[in-house]
Amino acid sequence: MLDQARGVYIVAQTPFQENGAIDLESVDSLTDFYFSHGANGLTVLGVAGEANKLTPAESLAVASRFIARARNKPVVVGVSNSSVAQMAELTGQVMDAGAAGVMIAPPGGLRTEQEVLSYFEAVFDRIGNVPTVLQDFPFSTGTWMSVPVIGQLIERHPQIQAVKEEDLPSITKITKLRALPGRRVAILTGNNAMFLPLEMGRGIDGPMAGFSHPEMLSQVYALYTAGRVDEAHAVFDRYLPLLSYENQSQWGVAVRKEIMKRRGAIKHAGMRRPGPKLDATDHAEIDLLLERLKRTLAEAG
Repeated sequence: MLDQARGVYIVAQTPFQENGAIDLESVDSLTDFYFSHGANGLTVLGVAGEANKLTPAESLAVASRFIARARNKPVVVGVSNSSVAQMAELTGQVMDAGAAGVMIAPPGGLRTEQEVLSYFEAVFDRIGNVPTVLQDFPFSTGTWMSVPVIGQLIERHPQIQAVKEEDLPSITKITKLRALPGRRVAILTGNNAMFLPLEMGRGIDGPMAGFSHPEMLSQVYALYTAGRVDEAHAVFDRYLPLLSYENQSQWGVAVRKEIMKRRGAIKHAGMRRPGPKLDATDHAEIDLLLERLKRTLAEAG
């Protein structure tokens, strides 16, 4: 059950071939890469996974391939869609394929608390008893949800078993969510894990984020939960320059995919058009940051 989710749920990239077609073989190698570097589960078809650029058939194919390659490890599938009918169709398909649950964010254009509540009532009337991660990411969706509204959604809909908290400032909202009465849900956080050690201190159950070096996420999580807080911060600090460089919206996704290619996780680094393309200066900066990270890790032993 997703309310028991703990650890690192890596937000997976969607690999493409040079011609823009889905690269299913790289889905396999990418899945292996994530789990070999400490992932406890995966989240696929998210914003960083370029889900909005896929056809319905491609979405199902990509999700199904990740689920099969994960070999019974949990995979959460992003199904957010302004069409509840299309969302329900994909939800049923990925759950039949073996997904651990789905992730749903409210669509843009919801302006009042009642509109948010009514939207999710319609969603759960349609998809039924499916374990769900409620994604709170107003920077992407344009729809803001207050803590009391999130609390109402949790109490009204037992399907909501986890919250992916990505509002800013995330740390203060996490504290308020943890103080809500009623049943406990897991809280996982995104925002490229930019505030991970502090969010751990606020009571999250782990990151649901992408980074070209997922071993950092798993190391920080393991150290923090073992009570080795200073060591967790030290590990985080070593990767921070590269982490912040990747934290630049869709351009940062292009950077991440380039580094993942260099690390052998995927064959091609390109994003599906329309999307940013890195130039020679970008590649030189990546070279610099990776070399500095290598030296920093060597100095730390």
